[in-house]
Amino acid sequence: MARGKIQLKRIENPVHRQVTFCKRRTGLLKKAKELSVLCDAEIGVVIFSPQGKLFELAAKGTMDGIIDKYMKCTGGGRGSSSAIFTAQEQLQPPNLVCLSSP
Repeated sequence: MARGKIQLKRIENPVHRQVTFCKRRTGLLKKAKELSVLCDAEIGVVIFSPQGKLFELAAKGTMDGIIDKYMKCTGGGRGSSSAIFTAQEQLQPPNLVCLSSP
């Protein structure tokens, strides 16, 4: 049985919105950890809830180490597009490279 596509818009009911946030946050953190284990990747995920509560995951290191590495790769700028890519990232076709949003 296949699930139907959901329409991406803000959930108006606050209870449903909170339940969805909790479930999706858990799923996102689980997928990030799996990616780290399977691909030996350094991953840092930061999530702020609508109430301002912080949730974070740092796999294969500390969050400070991951942020320092990010700052070095971007030349210290915030969201700079002049990141230094590793050889593996350069092998990917340009239309498949994922960029983080500010």
